[in-house]
Amino acid sequence: MNDVSLIAENARLKAQLAETEAALAESREAQERLEKMVRQMQREKFAARSEKLSPDQFNLPLEELAIAEGMLAAAREKAEAALKGKTPGAEKPPRKRNRGHLPPHLPRIERVIEPKSTLCPCGCGEMTKIGEDVSERLDVVPAQLRVLVTRRPRYACRHCSGGVAQAHAPEHVVPGGLPTEALIAQVIVSKFGDHLPLYRQADIYKRQGIQLDRGTLGNWVGRAAFHLKPVIEHMREHLRNADRIFVDETRAPVLEPGNGATRSGYFWAVVSDDRGHSGTGPPIVVFHYAPGRGEVHARTFLENYRGRYLQSDGYGVYDKLAEIDRPEGRWQLVHCWTHVRRRFVKRFESDASPIAEEMLRQIALLYRIEASVRGQAPEIRLAARRANAAPIIEKLKPWLEAQLSKVSAKSQLATDIAYTLGLWTGLTRFLEDGRLELDTNPVENLIRPIALTRKNALFAGNDVGAENWAMLASLVATCKLNGVNPFNYIHQTLRAILDGHPSVSATPTPF
Repeated sequence: MNDVSLIAENARLKAQLAETEAALAESREAQERLEKMVRQMQREKFAARSEKLSPDQFNLPLEELAIAEGMLAAAREKAEAALKGKTPGAEKPPRKRNRGHLPPHLPRIERVIEPKSTLCPCGCGEMTKIGEDVSERLDVVPAQLRVLVTRRPRYACRHCSGGVAQAHAPEHVVPGGLPTEALIAQVIVSKFGDHLPLYRQADIYKRQGIQLDRGTLGNWVGRAAFHLKPVIEHMREHLRNADRIFVDETRAPVLEPGNGATRSGYFWAVVSDDRGHSGTGPPIVVFHYAPGRGEVHARTFLENYRGRYLQSDGYGVYDKLAEIDRPEGRWQLVHCWTHVRRRFVKRFESDASPIAEEMLRQIALLYRIEASVRGQAPEIRLAARRANAAPIIEKLKPWLEAQLSKVSAKSQLATDIAYTLGLWTGLTRFLEDGRLELDTNPVENLIRPIALTRKNALFAGNDVGAENWAMLASLVATCKLNGVNPFNYIHQTLRAILDGHPSVSATPTPF
């Protein structure tokens, strides 16, 4: 090898070494970022190991973690390829093919990648196909707006003036306006199901050359809410007949006219969900907007409810509701073990209290019993509770009373124990009826999406807007509870109403 060749080879090796070192540095940097994110999430999110937390609460950190993992994987592949002196992705070990993993209803666009030559390298001529490798990858065509052109031909007789024939123009949610019912359904689901405020949706349409301000979108949503009111009332009637309901509330900021500030209204969620005891009734949630959180508001929307059990947290308003004489009898309160558990989790985290630790251990036993009979018939659940949970409950109350006498009356632990004992009747009512649950998780899980929408939209423009928000959020959430596509349901229901079927009995229901 001459000097020129040696110099060229030396330069190539140096370049390859530099590329390898750079790839390794990228890999190390990506791994360090990933480890840092994991440590941070462990500190901030997973300290309370006994709490079940909604994935929605951690969506942003988890997304960033997934991105960091992807970067690390790509950096490692690049580093490995550089070490081997190959192009990344040029050769990879055989993988398990993914055919059949993607839904069959999706359209398939096939492409065939032929080798550069199918001639035998030995000179035998054209080679014969003996098989193929097939893989499926998920592709996307960005959402595309289209224009629906409606033509209504007019017909007249050439021989007389008997009249003109023309089909009637179909009714629309926005008479003479731009949107179809499908577009309005998309706006509603994006806002109340995917937590995408109207101004952000307007920006999305702008990227496709459609100028729509959020006021216009809001007008469409309000008109749709007007037409959908009978459906929501139909859902309320189902709830009024439920023997047991869950109730919770969350803040709903509403813009104060005149001064630009906001005041606090509230969304009250009422839920019926019998899936925990294999009930056949459809799960339903209805949100009620009220300008406050007082007893008067709860009494107003619960006035016509005929149920027996009201499952809630320890908010004092519900205690007052249980004192009201009704034709069906007074409400029987069922309180929430999750709220009790949260208090003792905090005590254990802050003080390492052995009393709190033991309380958490006993609550975990109760939930273990519940997990073993979840989804079974009420009589099976009740029998298991009386056989296994009742002995735990029987010993737990005197133990708590004994601990209360040992700790300082001014301590937070004493407050938490007193809180638990004060709700004891409601906390132990699950031993009376197999249809009851240990907690209010069914309603709390449905409150969280409201909070996400509130976080993105900040506030409702007025009381009417908040009422529409509550109504449409009820419809979208109930569709999701029942495994119904909310876009399809709202689109079809609006179309059915506009086609002359305004009664709820003639429109499809989400359950």
